[in-house]
Amino acid sequence: MQSDWAAENLQVIRTLMERSAIYRRALAPMTLLAGGLGTAAALLGQWLRLEAPRPFILYWLAVAGVAIAGAAALVRRQALRVSEPFWSPPARRVARAALPAAAAGALFTLGVLFTAGHDPGGALADEATARVVLPAVWIMLYGLGLNAAGFFMPRGIQLLGWIFIAGGGGAWLAAGLGLGLAPAGHWLMGLHFGLLHLAYGCYLLFTEKPGHAL
Repeated sequence: MQSDWAAENLQVIRTLMERSAIYRRALAPMTLLAGGLGTAAALLGQWLRLEAPRPFILYWLAVAGVAIAGAAALVRRQALRVSEPFWSPPARRVARAALPAAAAGALFTLGVLFTAGHDPGGALADEATARVVLPAVWIMLYGLGLNAAGFFMPRGIQLLGWIFIAGGGGAWLAAGLGLGLAPAGHWLMGLHFGLLHLAYGCYLLFTEKPGHAL
């Protein structure tokens, strides 16, 4: 039993290493899609002035849902091209690595939603939360998820994760120091989930070596 588990782990690791270039190529359209969507959503959210916690949360949850669905469709298309199962052992390993950060983000978001609904005067229910604290926490947790998944993917993912962690933490620290970030929620989301994704996607496209395209 133990030997079978070890053999499976070794096979998964070997597969991930062998396909690192392919996964690197597959990440480009995913990050460009997420980046374009994040940038457009930030501009639209700012224009619509969705600043209160509940509208802000529901809006960005909808954006995240569209981004996840689009990414899943791209991954499925890549899997079909190379005749591999969509939910392969390497894919499950990456998903499990990122799951704790995603679960923490979901629980924190639900807590803020419930607080906004049942305790309008609470510390987590004012507009400053939606504009700074929520984006900062989401950005940091997303960075943690990227960093964890990066152990099974190209190394650049871990660096991108650290950039998200530093960006989210820096935004929260700046807000705590009173540096005027109160109205910047949508801009923070657009900068990180939009422009950073676009920059990374362009980097992947322009640095891809010939012969690895699918």
